[in-house]
Amino acid sequence: MTSSLDNVEAITVFSDNVPASREFYTRVFAAPILFEDEVSVALRIGAIVINVLARSEAPALIAPEPIAEAGAAASVMLTVNVPDVDAACAAVREHGVELVNGPVDRPWGRRTAVFLDPSGLPWEVAQELG
Repeated sequence: MTSSLDNVEAITVFSDNVPASREFYTRVFAAPILFEDEVSVALRIGAIVINVLARSEAPALIAPEPIAEAGAAASVMLTVNVPDVDAACAAVREHGVELVNGPVDRPWGRRTAVFLDPSGLPWEVAQELG
């Protein structure tokens, strides 16, 4: 029996403010809540579950590896493919979210923009250019 690693189902985000992250994902992505307790909230965005976990609980998951300090530089970015980046940016701004950059046409044939969740996790919206 072989094991396949091509079915990513969840991404866990370590957060210093789980309630703020919950509000962000339900407001900006209209993500339904799958589960929540005092230290976490799991939400669905398309086929992916975003599991927001209090940073204080994270060491138990990946020990003995360390957890990045709050505000540390990003080490991952999630991308959402959209048909119109400018429209997606307008919708994000309507929710009070500021863009980090973009929209900008990239040399690899995509138009992109980036915004952050409350934990500093960068989200990119990307559109394939003609």
